[in-house]
Amino acid sequence: MDLQLKGKTALVTGTSTGIGRAIAKGLAAEGVKLCITARRRNLMEELAKEIVAAGGLQPHIIAADLMEDDTPRKLADEALKALGQINILVNNAGGSRPLPFDAGEDKWYEAMTFNFTRVRQLTQCVLPDMIEHKWGRIINITGKSEAESLNAAHAAKAGVHAWAHGVSKEVGKHNITINSIPPGRILSEQIRRNNPEPVRKEFAEKNIPLGRFGEPEELACLVVFLASPVARYISGTVIPVDAGLRRYPF
Repeated sequence: MDLQLKGKTALVTGTSTGIGRAIAKGLAAEGVKLCITARRRNLMEELAKEIVAAGGLQPHIIAADLMEDDTPRKLADEALKALGQINILVNNAGGSRPLPFDAGEDKWYEAMTFNFTRVRQLTQCVLPDMIEHKWGRIINITGKSEAESLNAAHAAKAGVHAWAHGVSKEVGKHNITINSIPPGRILSEQIRRNNPEPVRKEFAEKNIPLGRFGEPEELACLVVFLASPVARYISGTVIPVDAGLRRYPF
């Protein structure tokens, strides 16, 4: 299938490792010109070399910390300058934040800012360009939300789902779609560090119908599809990539 992505542009956050890295490579393989951003420039430089070696266009790299207040505006402005316009935004940056029930406000502020507020702000910064060009794709990588314990990221990701559904009703008339993807057990730097292979194997055998953890590329393929003109009638949705692991409270 021709996904009709050649010549499109994309800003992708959280691209130093794992899912974000796979998304960047997947989009680049379809001819998308990228602006990639994360905190670790050295890892993004390695990613850029891999993309070019595979025949993709040289990505523009922005090393940035999303917890800084002015980062969303700066990211949008620099990406727009580098790319000419922003057709696709992938909000991938985020992270688990397990907390005790009586955690201080500073902990909740950090978790909600990183996992919800910055997603909303960056989207608001790029939407005017998409509206001007009457085309856009926004994909949010959110999170599984198993109720294993209190996790502030779960509350933030639930907020992203509700917010994105509302935004879809406002931007559809401009030929813009917005969708969310909660990953199941996708192998990442964090999952590999916190879950040794025997632990992963036991969990998968008991809880995942396909019997294994997923690879980042297996989620990235859905992102690439949703980012394409072919997916023009899909918007406001939440589509898990979890091999049948359905343990979501929202």
